[in-house]
Amino acid sequence: MTEGYSLPRRLETDSESVQRDLMKLVLTIIELVRQLMERQAIRRVDEGDLDDGQVEELGLGLMRLEEAMTQLKEQFDLTADDLNLDLGPLGTLLD
Repeated sequence: MTEGYSLPRRLETDSESVQRDLMKLVLTIIELVRQLMERQAIRRVDEGDLDDGQVEELGLGLMRLEEAMTQLKEQFDLTADDLNLDLGPLGTLLD
């Protein structure tokens, strides 16, 4: 073990920061899935796989999901940058 360096015996955390960090992880995963769904929806619309009603429902669902994400980010004092992931050669999650 390196001299002069010791690990804390207990990790100091408070329930608020643990909750915020957990919400950050959950929202990051949801954002990744949302983007994948959006890209799939655009592809299906472009290919003509969906009728007008399906396109409208899909758009409404994606809008509601984005609104819910915005509310949760505000509630937990998170920004879009907090949810951004470096995906290596693919770039970042949020452009």
